[in-house]
Amino acid sequence: MSALTKAKGFKKSKSGTYLSMAATAFGAIGVAKQINKARAENDTLRLVDAVVTAAGVVTGLAMLYRELKRLGDDDVLLG
Repeated sequence: MSALTKAKGFKKSKSGTYLSMAATAFGAIGVAKQINKARAENDTLRLVDAVVTAAGVVTGLAMLYRELKRLGDDDVLLG
């Protein structure tokens, strides 16, 4: 099995999905900083941009969670 094939399989694995969720969640830190900066500067356009970006982060996490459920994870935390 080639390394490329293994990498593609990892993306659809449970651990790959968890890693994607963690990376997406780290994006939320940047969004929170962006929101705080926009509020401090009273910059409405930046605030709107941060809110739209936050919606993307939430949607991404929801899609990854759905994929994790499809993989049949028996983790207690996921229900």
